[in-house]
Amino acid sequence: MKSSIDKIITGKSASAVEMKKLISMVAPSSTTVLVLGQTGTGKELVANALHQSSGRSGPLISLNCAAIPSELLESELFGHEKGSFTGADKARAGRFEQANGGTLFLDEIGDMPISLQSKLLRALEGRTIQRVGGNKDIKVDFRLVCATHQELKSKVDEGSFRSDLYYRINVFPIDVPTLAERAVDIPLIVNVILSQLNEDMGFKMPKFDQGAINALMSYPWPGNIRELRNVIERATVLFSGKNISSSNVKENLLRLKTPDADEERDALWEASEDLMGLGDSSEPAQVEIPLPHPAHYKNWFAYFDSIDMRRHLSEVEIVLIEAALEKFDGMVSSAANALKLRRTTLIEKMKKFMIEKPTLPGSEAKED
Repeated sequence: MKSSIDKIITGKSASAVEMKKLISMVAPSSTTVLVLGQTGTGKELVANALHQSSGRSGPLISLNCAAIPSELLESELFGHEKGSFTGADKARAGRFEQANGGTLFLDEIGDMPISLQSKLLRALEGRTIQRVGGNKDIKVDFRLVCATHQELKSKVDEGSFRSDLYYRINVFPIDVPTLAERAVDIPLIVNVILSQLNEDMGFKMPKFDQGAINALMSYPWPGNIRELRNVIERATVLFSGKNISSSNVKENLLRLKTPDADEERDALWEASEDLMGLGDSSEPAQVEIPLPHPAHYKNWFAYFDSIDMRRHLSEVEIVLIEAALEKFDGMVSSAANALKLRRTTLIEKMKKFMIEKPTLPGSEAKED
């Protein structure tokens, strides 16, 4: 089982090894899995690894809930009978029936219309479906894997996602790490992508020298593995059969697109989360990440042209204040001491940033 997972998911970093361990543990069961992670991290690869390691004889059937118009999504999922709507000139099996005996992968489950969520819940609980325009219960044997880049709990709180469905699919969550969190895997991933492109495109593949690899490992990758693949494909066009240096990576491959304000914010946070010495390793990374040093931010201008310093520093303050309050169970005095601030100063900042004391499960935040 492990070898099949390794063939699908490349990586020997600690976070990648932990993710693959979780996949190997849950794959043989029929437990519903919720795959969580940013866009471009490879959530569909996790679904594929789960299916290939499950031992189920049926196929892996995928559906992106965000890519299908809401008025057609029900028919795509449940199928339809002949004459059930205009254009339904013959009966058609939906994705549930197609996945019988196998795995149904619903990507971007957070975009499913709430009107369909109740029908999905019924299918999960009863393992039966009805086609659109039909009244016959059809038994289906499927294993459900869902994925999303959204915070489903927030959607539940705002009323756009059913709480009962959320708890039904959130049985075994698997978090897919960002590429910045597993930067030590980048040399391995680059080799895999180059091999795939060599088969698909037939170009002479470029060669990345160590400086180029280091530049790729230092970049924050707001688009994750999908962005890395685009950059490598770009390299095969611009540098076919040539050597690629660090300056080529920074000037010719990464700077073709300058991030917008939101991308800049996310990229900078990824960079500051990954300020550690990185190198190629055949063993899982066991390095403890040190606190960011101000000098690391000099590298920002090697990749991008601007930084909203005021906003970023505010976000740093918010994160540190929330972390201190959480560590000391909402005790403002203790949090202020840890942050080397006056208690009144911390209270002013909490008001400014609208930060509330954390509430412990089953109790109120302590007073001080």
